[in-house]
Amino acid sequence: MVNTLNSPQREAIKYLDGPLLVLAGAGSGKTRVITQKIGYLIEEAGYSPKEIAAITFTNKAAREMQERVSKLMQGKSIKGLTIATFHSLGLQMLRAEAALLGYKPQFSILDSSDSFKILADILATTDKQLLRKTQWQISNWKNGFINPDQAKATAAEELTHTAAKVYQLYQQTLKAYQAVDFDDLIKLPVELFEQHETALNKWQRKLQYLLIDEYQDTNACQYKLVKMLTGLRGQFTAVGDDDQAIYGWRGADVENLRQLTEDFCKLKVIKLEQNYRSTIRILRGANAVIANNPKLFEKKLWSELGTGDLIQVSAAMSEEAEAESVIMKLQAHKFENRTKFMDYAILYRGNHQARIFEQQLRNHKIPYTVSGGQSFFDKAEIKDLVSYLRLVANEDDDPAFIRAATTPKKGIGNTTLERLGEYASAHKISLFAAAFEGDFQSEVGHKQLDDLLNFCTYIQKIQERAVHDPAGEVLNDLLTSIQYEAFLYDSEEPRAAESKWANVMDFIGWLTKKGEASTEFGNETDGKNLLELTQMVSLMSMLEGREDGEPDAVKLSTLHAAKGLEFGHVFLIGVEEGILPHRESIDLGVADPTKIEEERRLMYVGITRAQKSLNISWCKKRKRAGEIQMCEPSRFIAELPKDDVRHFGNPFNDPIVSKEFGKSKMANIKAMLGK
Repeated sequence: MVNTLNSPQREAIKYLDGPLLVLAGAGSGKTRVITQKIGYLIEEAGYSPKEIAAITFTNKAAREMQERVSKLMQGKSIKGLTIATFHSLGLQMLRAEAALLGYKPQFSILDSSDSFKILADILATTDKQLLRKTQWQISNWKNGFINPDQAKATAAEELTHTAAKVYQLYQQTLKAYQAVDFDDLIKLPVELFEQHETALNKWQRKLQYLLIDEYQDTNACQYKLVKMLTGLRGQFTAVGDDDQAIYGWRGADVENLRQLTEDFCKLKVIKLEQNYRSTIRILRGANAVIANNPKLFEKKLWSELGTGDLIQVSAAMSEEAEAESVIMKLQAHKFENRTKFMDYAILYRGNHQARIFEQQLRNHKIPYTVSGGQSFFDKAEIKDLVSYLRLVANEDDDPAFIRAATTPKKGIGNTTLERLGEYASAHKISLFAAAFEGDFQSEVGHKQLDDLLNFCTYIQKIQERAVHDPAGEVLNDLLTSIQYEAFLYDSEEPRAAESKWANVMDFIGWLTKKGEASTEFGNETDGKNLLELTQMVSLMSMLEGREDGEPDAVKLSTLHAAKGLEFGHVFLIGVEEGILPHRESIDLGVADPTKIEEERRLMYVGITRAQKSLNISWCKKRKRAGEIQMCEPSRFIAELPKDDVRHFGNPFNDPIVSKEFGKSKMANIKAMLGK
C-alpha cells in the first residue's frame, strides 16, 4: 500500500511512537498521507475503525477523505470510523452528553442570521455595522475560549465593554431557547470536558487516535479540544502548513503549530516538500515570495514536473481593460491548447472584484461558476422549511417559531406575536409554551387565540410523527397542510415560484433519501429520524452548501475559497497595493507586520493553485467610491524571481521582448488555423 509514496510520506504513515506534526507544503499529497495512515492504523497497527477520528474543516474535505478511504480499503469494513468536521464531531459529543450541560438532545443550531436577530433585539438597534462588529467580537471570544465574565474583565474600551455585556445576555437567550450557535459546537464540548471528567475519559477511550487536517487553521478552542481528547498519550497526527495560514481574521492561530512543540516535548516533525502539482517556475515564484516571511519551520517546495512557462505579469490601464484582457487571453489559450473551461480559474482578494469579470464572461458566452455565492441552504424557501423542522425538533426555538408561524400567513398577526413575546419573556418561557398558558390566553381575542393554538397543536401532531414515521412522508404532508406551493405562486412571479418550488422538491427528495437506511461508502448507515436530519441540515447549511458534480466552467473564486483546490491555469487579478496586500494591513501608512505576513501567505496560496501556467495582473488606475485613483503594483510582484517572470504593459519592460512574444504567439495561432 505504501510503496507508491515518497520516503517522508512513508515515514509519516508508519510513525506511531507519539505525537506527530506533518508539515505538508502545497500540493505535497497531504490528503493521501491522512487516508493511507487510516488504512495503516487499521490493517497494520491493530486499531479498530471506531477508535479513529479524522477531523477536517469542511464537509467537502470530509467527503473526499471518506471516499478515498473506502476505495483504499476495498470492501473491508470501516464501520464506526469517524471522518468529520470539527463542528460535526462537536455536535456528536453534545448530542450524547447534552443533559450534563443542561440541554435536551433536541437543541437547535442557530445560523448567523438567527443570532444576528437576537443581537438586534438585545441591543434594540438596526445599525448593521454595530451588530456585525458585536457578532464578530462574540465569535472571537468563543473561539478564544473566553466566557462572558472573562470578556467583561478584560474589555479595555467602551465598545468591547458593551459587547461583553451583550455576550452575557446573548448566551442567556440561547440557553432559554435551548439553542447553540456555530461557535458553541466547539466551545461547549471543551466546557463539558473541563467540568465532567467521566465524559472526557469516555471520549478519550472511544477515540484512541486522531488525525487533524489543515492544522494551521485551528483556533484556541479547537486546539484545546484536540489536547483534551489526546490526553497524555498524544496519539495524533496533525497535518498543516504554516505558509498557508490565511484565517487569522476569523480566529485561527498559526501559533498553534509552535504551541505543539512546547506542549508535546516528544513531538516529531516530518516535512513534505515534494510538490506533485506545479511546474518548477511556479514553485520558484511561490518560494521566493514566502521567503520574505519569518519562518516557524524552514521548508522549500520542489517538483519534477519540468520548468514550465514563464509567469506573466500584466499591467492594465483600468479594471475594464484588465477584465477584457484576461478573458481574451483565456479564450486564446483555450483555443491554442485545446483545454476545457474548467481548467481555468480567476482568483481575487475580495468578492467585489468578481462583478466586472462576470459581465465579460457573460458577454463572451463563457460558462462560469462563482465560489462562495449563495448556498442552497441560504435560499428563503429552504430556510422557511427548515424553520418548521427546527420547531418540530425543539419547540423552545423562538426564532424558528416566529418564522414558521408567519410563513405562510396563518392569521397570527404582529400584535398577537408581540403580546406572546412580552408574556414569554416576563415568565422566562418559550413562545410555544406561553401560547398554552391560561393567563396569556385571557389577554387575546378568540379568533387570534384559535389561529395561534391551531398552529401549535399542528406542530405537536408533527412532533409525534417525527419520531416514528418516515421523514419523507412527514415532510410531504407538512407541505400540503401549510399549502406552501400555493403560497409561493401567490407571492412570486410564475418563473421564480417554479424555480423555488423545484428547490423545495429537491430538498425534500434529498432529505427523504438521507432519512432512509442505506449503504454509504461501503458502510451500513441507519436511517435518520426527523430530529437527527434537522440537526444535520442546520450544521451543513453553516459549513457550506451541497457540492454537485463540477460543470465545465471557468471558476471565479476568492483566494480564501480557493485554498485546497488546483487548476491547470490561474489568473490572479487585482494584485495591487491596497487590494493584495489589503488596505487594512497597510492603512494610515503604518504597516502591520503580522497582517502583511498573512496577506503574503494569501499570495502564496494563489500562486500554488496553478499547475501549468500563472498570469498575474494589476491596474494602473481604478474607480473607488466614484473617484479615479492611481494604483501601484503589489509589493509581492517585486518579490517574484526576475528570471521567471515576463512583464507586459509596464513602462519598465523591454518593448522589444514584448513585441517578439506577441509575434510568436500570432504565428502559432496562424499555424494552428492553417492545419
